[in-house]
Amino acid sequence: MRVLMLSWEYPPVVIGGLARHVHALATHLVRQGHEVVVLCRHTAGTDAETHPRTDRVVEGVRIIRVAEDPMHLVFERDLVAWTLAMGHAMIRAAGDLFRGWRPDVVHAHDWLVAHPAIAIAEAARVPLVATIHATEAGRHSGWLSFPLNQQVHSVEWWLANRADALITCSKAMRKEVSHLFEVEAAEVTVIHNGIEERSWQVPADEVAHAREVYSPTDAPLLLFFGRLEWEKGVQDLIAALPRIRRSHPGTRLVVAGKGRHLAELLKQTRKLRVRRAVDFVGHLSDRDLRAVLAAADAVVLPSRYEPFGIVALEAAAAKAPLVASTAGGLGEVVVDGETGLAFAPGDIDALGDAVEAVLADETAATRRALTAKSRLAADFDWGRIAEATAAVYRRARVGEPVELGRPKIATGNAFDL
Repeated sequence: MRVLMLSWEYPPVVIGGLARHVHALATHLVRQGHEVVVLCRHTAGTDAETHPRTDRVVEGVRIIRVAEDPMHLVFERDLVAWTLAMGHAMIRAAGDLFRGWRPDVVHAHDWLVAHPAIAIAEAARVPLVATIHATEAGRHSGWLSFPLNQQVHSVEWWLANRADALITCSKAMRKEVSHLFEVEAAEVTVIHNGIEERSWQVPADEVAHAREVYSPTDAPLLLFFGRLEWEKGVQDLIAALPRIRRSHPGTRLVVAGKGRHLAELLKQTRKLRVRRAVDFVGHLSDRDLRAVLAAADAVVLPSRYEPFGIVALEAAAAKAPLVASTAGGLGEVVVDGETGLAFAPGDIDALGDAVEAVLADETAATRRALTAKSRLAADFDWGRIAEATAAVYRRARVGEPVELGRPKIATGNAFDL
């Protein structure tokens, strides 16, 4: 099949797990004989002079990166306008693409590409498939209190209701999408994220170096990696740290990632008097991250909201002991007592109990980590995921034209309706 994907991030423009998902899916579809074109963007803050549109084939995938329009728009300040401008650039690029190539299906990844994906699919008269990777209501615990929240939610609702086929990455997300966007759960296909087929083994000297850097006294070492946002729950891990350090003196925490929550997290560590025990290391390269994963006594994923949790798969690939909340898809990835230890989102005491259990019994923690790794090839293989996605493409049919009104916005918590 000829597949046109739209995504607002694609390596090396990486914001979160979405880029890795689209990249892995695109490359594996190509390996299976499909033609894949990805419409994406250059890094934010550039323009057509510094970063003109490019059209290149990388790993068999044709990647068209659009330049930002010349208006002075800032992602953090003008999100909706910035997104519309990006969509406009994608539509113009698709017009040029269609002079020599036409897709059999258009695949939209998340709300930021809803406008161009809908317009392009209608112009090409082909099915529109959408993967909803997360929701605005989910990211804000059900509250759509501000105009921006409501605008994003309404675009998500439009994409979900306009798409000819819907995909979510977990059963939890299927339930969430069905409830929020008023679509039948039976019409949503669940296809889990996967893990790339590559070695996560790290030379012993690099592991030893990471251990020396982050735990020079060889005290217990914890690791969180991901975006520093409220929904990722880093604040809960930091809140549990004083208690963990009392039972396991000297315990240190590495926080790898960037995000808007950094300043608040720094303030929290000072308030709890654990600032010197926490290393905020920003974004780590893949090589450095693997070394810290191998050096850590436990990887802690305390998410309050998590549609899937690719980071849990990456930790499992590195054979790192896992402690994770049961938020969303994490509850489907981490099997409590078998592939890791789990706790309810936001339960700081239970989080502390789980971490202490891992640190107290290294043998059991290692056994669970090996079990988690053994599941990857069977349950989270990108080749199988690509095949399942292609099957959705084949089943999708262009629906009858429909004009949709605006969705109703919940005045209270959207999950209470």
